Amino acid sequence: MNGIHPFRLLRARRLWITGGVITGVLALLFSIFYVGPNIDPASHTKNLPVGLVNSDKGAAVGGKQANLGAQITGSIKTSTAGGDKIDWKVMGEKEAREELGKGTLFGALVVPADFTSSVTALTGSSATDHPVRPQLTVLTNQSAGSIGSSIARQATTTAAEGASLQVGKRLTAQTQAQQATLPTAARVLLADPAAVTVKDGHPLDSHSGLGMSAFYYALVLVVCGMLSANVISGQVDHALGYTHNDMGPLRIHRPLTRATRVQSLAMSSTLMAALSLLMGTLVMVGAIGIMGMDASHLPLLWLYSVAAIAVAGIGALTLLAVFGTPGMLVVTLVFIAMAVPTAGATTPIESLPAFYRFLAEFEPLRQIVGGVRSILYYDAQGDAGLTRGWVMMAVGLAAAALFGFGTTSWYDRKGLHRTPAAEAKHKEPADAA
Repeated sequence: MNGIHPFRLLRARRLWITGGVITGVLALLFSIFYVGPNIDPASHTKNLPVGLVNSDKGAAVGGKQANLGAQITGSIKTSTAGGDKIDWKVMGEKEAREELGKGTLFGALVVPADFTSSVTALTGSSATDHPVRPQLTVLTNQSAGSIGSSIARQATTTAAEGASLQVGKRLTAQTQAQQATLPTAARVLLADPAAVTVKDGHPLDSHSGLGMSAFYYALVLVVCGMLSANVISGQVDHALGYTHNDMGPLRIHRPLTRATRVQSLAMSSTLMAALSLLMGTLVMVGAIGIMGMDASHLPLLWLYSVAAIAVAGIGALTLLAVFGTPGMLVVTLVFIAMAVPTAGATTPIESLPAFYRFLAEFEPLRQIVGGVRSILYYDAQGDAGLTRGWVMMAVGLAAAALFGFGTTSWYDRKGLHRTPAAEAKHKEPADAA
């Protein structure tokens, strides 16, 4: 006892400065990473993929064969009104359905097979006081992300309505040139001949969280790996005698068992890999068995879940081993602060500012979300994100192993032991205090 009252510690300027800097930086970084990319996603959108499908078979217009569907898709494709926000992809209806079913399209505009014939019926002799308005269909894809699907729907609807007005102008001028007499209803309708309807291009089951269940499931996997890494790291240190363990009013301190940093990391990683089997199973039990989340390919989902927890956990253990106590702050920034807004689940990658798009290329949550989304929504297709998920997890695991074991091995070679040899030699073992 040195006779100094413990509350005098609050007078220490260093304590206030250190605590203030760390907490202040965390608050600033979280606000930048979380709020920054979501303030105005529409203005940052670039090359959002949207399909253009022309199934129109064409018809005779003014004695000449015409295809108004091709005119509509062509004018949208070449239009510069939206700048480079939308990447219009001309394709067939079957291909569009397939791409929507992989999440590689955020929406599509479909011109029906009878579009030209339906429009020209408004100007022909068969025109009546009750004309039938041709349909242009906008397909959405909520499974690819609600914000991205909303941006695609708005852009596609606006483009379709604008194209309908252009076609209407040409047909109206042609009718006037031919001095044709049309019923009043047909003349009004001819100015804007196409009705735009919105349909779900890739419907999801009712217990899919409106396309968000994959994101939340993947987030659970990452959080399990991250938090369990902190628990496992602490338990290994306690078992080796490097730290004490407070259990309520009791403080347990085990005899010191000297271990190199490489050995400690190897033991922690082994525990993480083994316990991932348990955690992956219980995550599925909770999400699917108890809460009723819609899911298929259950064996594959279990394997992917176990691997994701193991990789995230070993990655977190690596940061803890390399950086020590500050490592948990680094883990939080890497696996939560920078990962959630760049996961592509809420805001699409195409709608993020450039810096966040860069982060999304390697942030672990984005890769894991892609694989889970493929399994849950896209029939586990490899090119729907599952292959990328497996590959990036393998790359992440290899990078973590190289960085973690390489750095801790260097610490050991330099003699940067956790407990100095002299202290370890004279340390009295104690089971409890």
